[in-house]
Amino acid sequence: MRLGIAGCGRIAERGYVPAALAAEGVMIAGFADPDPDRLQKCAELWERGGDQAVAVAGLGELLETPLDLLVVAAPTAHHLSLAEEAAAAGVRALVEKPPAPDLATAEQLAALDPQPLLAFNRRFLQGHELRDAIPTEGWLELDLELRFRREAWGAHQSHDEALLDAGIHLIDLACHLTHSAPIAVRRAEIAPEGANLELELTRARARISCATDRGHRELITVHDRAGKELAHSAWGGIRTRLSALTGRPDPLILSLRRQLEALRDLTPQLHHPLPLLGVGGGAVGGRRRGIRLPTAADGITAMSIVEAARRSAELDGAEVTVAPAGTQS
Repeated sequence: MRLGIAGCGRIAERGYVPAALAAEGVMIAGFADPDPDRLQKCAELWERGGDQAVAVAGLGELLETPLDLLVVAAPTAHHLSLAEEAAAAGVRALVEKPPAPDLATAEQLAALDPQPLLAFNRRFLQGHELRDAIPTEGWLELDLELRFRREAWGAHQSHDEALLDAGIHLIDLACHLTHSAPIAVRRAEIAPEGANLELELTRARARISCATDRGHRELITVHDRAGKELAHSAWGGIRTRLSALTGRPDPLILSLRRQLEALRDLTPQLHHPLPLLGVGGGAVGGRRRGIRLPTAADGITAMSIVEAARRSAELDGAEVTVAPAGTQS
């Protein structure tokens, strides 16, 4: 699979380049970024693996190179314009989270042809870990937390609020892990560096907490209606910081590698209309369930929940119904 990467910020430098180097059957054909220093750094990191990539300032130049997929890793405000340019060239985009700054823009993204995929990469981390432990029927209670220190990440330009920067991952995971649709949001509290909310789903209730001014920690716990713990996932803290010494992989690189390898297996289909594809599902009829690749339609669902959370926070935590996808104006 030949990748192009538009945007050479931290997610490309610390995530996609090392993930592509670790993945089999994935190569980066080129980078595009208007900042020459960031562009050169990513190109050099890739070249250390023994391959060279095109390094250009503009996406138009990059799209002259044969690509199977374009990773849109620029700041959120540029996601739609870059995905539009890729679609006009017949190249499918993989858009980093958050898909858009607001719901209306997420809907425009989903209307592109070919429709973009979304990089909700936690599906390939906690989703990968927990999928076999969560029953497909019955009521579920979820507690999800994601926190990290934005300053330690060192993003060049991203200033997304915590709900978009971190909470969007948990929102998508709550829907994905429970295979259910959102109904309402309540008890939402939103600040620039943190957010808390309760999400009601068709077969679950998810309590979501995120922060971008604290040490890295990712926790997910799933209980049944009676309070029995069904699944648990924990990342972060000293164990993750010492991952190079303990042999535990870096969670970002691990999740992105899995994501890229799933896409690699679908390379011929990336050039055609995509159904709601599942990957990693094992043998037909087996117990192991696949991870469905997130589409721009999933971005509409996530941003609908974000909009409901914002409204709930404005109403001092009152319950706000999540509008069904396709009904928003």
